[in-house]
Amino acid sequence: MNIIPAIDILGGRCVRLFQGDYKLTEVFNDNPVDVAKKWIESGASKLHLVDLDGAKEGKPVNHETIKAIIKAVDVPVQVGGGLRNYSAVASVLALGVQHAIIGTVAVERPQLISHLCQEFPGQIMVGIDARDGKVATKGWLDTSEILATDLARQMAKLKVATIVYTDIHRDGTLNGPNIEALRELATAINIPVIASGGVSSITDLLSLLALEPIGVEGAIIGRALYTGDISITEANQAVGQGRWQDVIPDLGYSTFA
Repeated sequence: MNIIPAIDILGGRCVRLFQGDYKLTEVFNDNPVDVAKKWIESGASKLHLVDLDGAKEGKPVNHETIKAIIKAVDVPVQVGGGLRNYSAVASVLALGVQHAIIGTVAVERPQLISHLCQEFPGQIMVGIDARDGKVATKGWLDTSEILATDLARQMAKLKVATIVYTDIHRDGTLNGPNIEALRELATAINIPVIASGGVSSITDLLSLLALEPIGVEGAIIGRALYTGDISITEANQAVGQGRWQDVIPDLGYSTFA
């Protein structure tokens, strides 16, 4: 399982939101490039960047910051936030980004997702951000009536590379990931899933690792890294040892067949 540090960029600074609320913003560092270097030096093999300004404005805003991060590190980078048309996606991928993460457009213009997947095979991810099981859009400011699992099935048919699933009620809370929702989503589709939101401990990571056989291949970690509740080194060691069996009783099931 990949441990992927999150770098959320707002106003050119590295921040974390609480449950996606822009009014509840905590600044962790004024220089996201320094943060990126720190996570790589700590052992991260991939980075997850979110242009929060872009998500709110509907177009990329922190382009220069993202470009500087890509130039400063030598690991794959995935980027989301404000990628709502072809040119925005193409411009981000042109920077050297490995994967572009599409959110709102997946709901509003699925035909564009199909076109992007054909144009950039293997490089398009779809971010499904859910509030009470329903898909949120426009930087989490709006909530649709579309079920996350239904959207995931539709995106899988369009051949997106991966689904990045975020439970908004867990994001930034350190209350643990929504294991049941992730299990339901992963079993509904035949493409990989990356879990995001709420990871606060090694036990949480082991709970996610237990879902790896059904397609959960990565975990994005944000606040817990910034607060020091988890280190990348110990996270890598934990998933590398693969002791998910230790937490199976807590999950309420014993197999993933």
